[in-house]
Amino acid sequence: MTSALLPHEAVVVDRKDETPEMFSLRLRFTDPEVQAGYRFSLGQFNMLCLPGMGEVPISIVSDPEDRQTIDHTIRQVGSLTRNLGRLEIGDRLGLRGPYGRGWPAASAEGTDLVIVTGGLGCAPAVSLIEFALRRRSRYGRLHIVQGVKHAHDLIWRERYDAWRQHPDVEVYLTADTGDTLWPWHLGPVTQFFDRIDIDPTRCSVFLCGPEGMMKAVIREMDRRRVPARRIWLSMERNMHCALGACGRCQLGAKFVCRDGPVFSWAELAPYLAHQGI
Repeated sequence: MTSALLPHEAVVVDRKDETPEMFSLRLRFTDPEVQAGYRFSLGQFNMLCLPGMGEVPISIVSDPEDRQTIDHTIRQVGSLTRNLGRLEIGDRLGLRGPYGRGWPAASAEGTDLVIVTGGLGCAPAVSLIEFALRRRSRYGRLHIVQGVKHAHDLIWRERYDAWRQHPDVEVYLTADTGDTLWPWHLGPVTQFFDRIDIDPTRCSVFLCGPEGMMKAVIREMDRRRVPARRIWLSMERNMHCALGACGRCQLGAKFVCRDGPVFSWAELAPYLAHQGI
């Protein structure tokens, strides 16, 4: 961790517009010693800061073994993220982190991965997929299921095509609403599970997206007797401090920023079973 409370200065070394509403920033600390000492785990997040405007939690999407830069994919949903979207190469901002608990990539080694995402907030799952593909021999089969609300919401189409080229990788894409050029399926992500050979004794399930979608997938996994401890969810809440101090992201007895954002279903089941928690 660079600092629990104080951001360090970082510079934009590259940027890319993913869609009209989403963009990626590649950052590097301006202090070489800070950059050399920075470490993070897959699925953690940073707080990106603009002086005089505030800060926002953003998932890290780069590889943990890449010590040169730090990548974030950001959706423009408010004034701060819109201003982050105006940054160009050479512009500077503040960064503090990393925070939270990420994906259990090590404990999933030797298992088949079922990775299900919904909506536009799928950056944490994309980083997990890229991580596993770079270390292909460590994992079994990969089943990647991506669902979006509208056909035009599907980003990284080139990546889906590239993922399909790897051995023992299956990619399933679906939308609630398609268009005349939509070549894939229409309907919920759960429609694919009868096609996927899920062995409950040797699979790890990773979920990212709307809670309703994740609960529907969990019901399907429960029908197939996948243990709750092998199902992992990346949660979203209103995180402000990243330290579990402000209480805005409280989830039952836990805080998403400090105890998550990744939780096992065994941990969350007592809380998500109740409306409004």
